[in-house]
Amino acid sequence: MTEHPNSHGRQRTAAVRQPAPPGTVPGVPAPVPGPDAATARLPRQPGGGGGCAVPGAEAPRERSRAEAHPEPAGRPGGDAHAAGPARGGPERTGGPDGQAGVSGAVDGAGAADGAPGAPEAPAAPGTAAAGRTRPGADGSGPGGADGGGAAPASPTPAGATGGERLRFVGAATRRIARGIDLDEIVLGLCRATVPTFADAILVYLRDPLPVGDERPVGPVVLRLRRTDQLPEHVRGLGEPVGGFAVPAEPVPDRTDPATDLAGAAAERCEVRIGGPLAEVLRGVRPVFGDSSAARAALPELLGEGRCVPDRHRTILAPLRGRRRVIGAAVFIRRADRPAFEGDDLLVAAQLATHTALGVDKAVLYGREVYIADELQRTMLPDSLPQPTGVRLASRYLPAAETARVGGDWYDAIPLPGNRVALVVGDVMGHSMTSAAIMGQLRTTAQTLAGLDLPPAEVLHHLDEQAQRLGSDRMATCLYAVYDPVAHRIVIANAGHPPPIMLHRGGRAEVLRVPPGAPIGVGGVDFEAVELDAPAGATLLLYTDGLVESRIRDVWTGIEQLRERLIETARLTGPNPPPLEPLCDEVLGMLGPGDRDDDIALLAARFEGIAPSDVAYWFLDPRPQTARQARRLARRALTRWGLEELSDSVELLVSEVITNAVRYAERPITLRLLRTDVLRCEVGDDVPQLPRLRQARPSDEGGRGLYLVNRLARRWGATRLSTGKVVWFELALPAHAR
Repeated sequence: MTEHPNSHGRQRTAAVRQPAPPGTVPGVPAPVPGPDAATARLPRQPGGGGGCAVPGAEAPRERSRAEAHPEPAGRPGGDAHAAGPARGGPERTGGPDGQAGVSGAVDGAGAADGAPGAPEAPAAPGTAAAGRTRPGADGSGPGGADGGGAAPASPTPAGATGGERLRFVGAATRRIARGIDLDEIVLGLCRATVPTFADAILVYLRDPLPVGDERPVGPVVLRLRRTDQLPEHVRGLGEPVGGFAVPAEPVPDRTDPATDLAGAAAERCEVRIGGPLAEVLRGVRPVFGDSSAARAALPELLGEGRCVPDRHRTILAPLRGRRRVIGAAVFIRRADRPAFEGDDLLVAAQLATHTALGVDKAVLYGREVYIADELQRTMLPDSLPQPTGVRLASRYLPAAETARVGGDWYDAIPLPGNRVALVVGDVMGHSMTSAAIMGQLRTTAQTLAGLDLPPAEVLHHLDEQAQRLGSDRMATCLYAVYDPVAHRIVIANAGHPPPIMLHRGGRAEVLRVPPGAPIGVGGVDFEAVELDAPAGATLLLYTDGLVESRIRDVWTGIEQLRERLIETARLTGPNPPPLEPLCDEVLGMLGPGDRDDDIALLAARFEGIAPSDVAYWFLDPRPQTARQARRLARRALTRWGLEELSDSVELLVSEVITNAVRYAERPITLRLLRTDVLRCEVGDDVPQLPRLRQARPSDEGGRGLYLVNRLARRWGATRLSTGKVVWFELALPAHAR
């Protein structure tokens, strides 16, 4: 808010220093006339009825300044400090010379009667100078609603001075600035102004709110975002707060126009191009509700027929952001409270400006949060696969709500033979750059896993990729491959915290894996270890955000995590704890404020595939191999009680084996697995993957994959480091499921 230099910091001389009128002493509330006295002094408003002005009604005729207060000729300072242009808006209404209560218009108006010598205390903004009467301060006189003659000066709201207004604006803007999202900022405005500055407030915002530089499309629509008001009508004024009188002694009264206006305002308003509301919003500055501009604009905003309080008891303030008007705020005071003054327009302007800038900030922040959420969502798997022989669960927590994107990631990648690759990694930092690097490393890991490379080779290629990215941000990664048929797991580590295995009896151990160097160091050989993965055991992979913080080191956190797993396993006895509740229990070890980094958690429950459900053969690539493969498959299906699938399996196995025999030079593998489906896998040493194509009538071959595609539930081909595997699946009969 701007202060005028003639209001503060300048001493004036006067012949006689007279006592200030009641209500102008800072911090001392003025006596308020009772309802009967106010009614007796003020005539009814034209068209207003009941102490309120109906929007659109004709404003009362006002007399000129010359008629009401003729100025003596030659009086020092009489013209120099007369009321200046209105700051409140495009219209000139309400003041003694057509001005809307200009801030500091009569402050420091010179020595009384031109007599120099005696110093005079500077008058506060919005109050009359000592020994002079300010017409229209309380709505009476030439600037008042009744247009009567000169009357004793009525106090400003609880005698608020310019300094007190500045302190109030400072406190209110700090409260508004504390908000981050849209609702917090609008709530901050409402709580800061009601009841200190106004008795009710309505906040309208554009719907939708434009973001940044984007140009809105379609009509401008304002929607009521929030309204706040005192729960009860009050009579009398309490102790001043921030220079403004606050209500006291609640007395129920539901007939006040302010209550009706705040409680029944329109929820939605479409701003007409060239209409009165558009003109007020374009003017940017706040205006009084009884000005001609606001009288025409308020019905469009609040709805037709709404009773607007008269005598400067309503302020309409446009909310202008950095580039455009984004809404409007309506401040309302009740009839038993002093009306708004010209200086209050400056207060409303400051509140509206800070709120609009805060809303702009909140909209941009919301867009950033949306982008961060979408980026994180695309970087992490939407859902985990559930391959046969293993159950998976995961959790991800960002470092903070204000930093929702990080460099932590996890993944589970199905591999041929019902195997699954388990990956967890952490790129240094939690920013957009970290997330971008993480996304590239995760994509690279998925590609390398599709080649079925050993875990140590995968980390080696990830290290090379990190160096090609040219970033100085290193990463840690742990890559493991679980084989449910062999009940074994192969793990390679690149500077990542070691995994923890919870066994079926409640024993938890930290697996001893080579630590390795982080990804991005370069020139490092990674080692892999192969360990038992018994059925019923649970493997926990995590990032350092779970075990490291400002109050504990990594190894202390790992030991606490191991103990937490043991305590959780005791609750379920000999049975392993369910995966989802187990992940929640693990995250429950974090205390308030005990998290400084992102957390990625991946839990794998090993179930395995029983040896009795697996049939495996090595076959030489000879012309007789197809017949031999059909016989072996029929024998396995008979042992499993799946004879009704024999015809389909024999036909598909024969087609796939025939294609492998044609090109393979080394022994061919044939494996059948009975799980929730029947899966058949044929492997050879030829890396080229088969492609489904439409054979011509004259072609002698090319129809094998067409039959597989038509008869199998699913099929595919995967390239391995030693060749490829072609597989297909068939649904089990109802009795075998």
